[in-house]
Amino acid sequence: MSSSKKRSDCPISSSLDVWGDKWSLLIVRDLMFGKQCTYGEFLKSDEKIATNILASRLLMLEENGIISKQNHPDSKAKVLYKLTEKGINLLPLLIEINLWAEKYSEIPESQMVILNAVKKNKAGFIEEKIEELKREVL
Repeated sequence: MSSSKKRSDCPISSSLDVWGDKWSLLIVRDLMFGKQCTYGEFLKSDEKIATNILASRLLMLEENGIISKQNHPDSKAKVLYKLTEKGINLLPLLIEINLWAEKYSEIPESQMVILNAVKKNKAGFIEEKIEELKREVL
């Protein structure tokens, strides 16, 4: 964890200090499901994150070991952001957030592909997705 002081010893509070704002979770989502990997690709997300907020959240996620930066194979001017194992292990949390949202919100049919797969076999989906994400990092 970064050197910032924790608000409390509560595990939920401590976790939220690392990944608990909207933008951080959306960056993790994009790396996990959307395949966005560069700064410019994050800027194109539907939520329209501001450049200063994006830079701040990427730095915070990197400092906390959720993501890492790698050289871009096609451009020295770009870097690739990848989830670390710590970031990949947020997958079950994101799945539960999606299931909660489906229960209490109207989810467009285009967004139901992942949820339908999860509902068929949640444990299997998580296991396969974690293996897929780990292969991408290595």
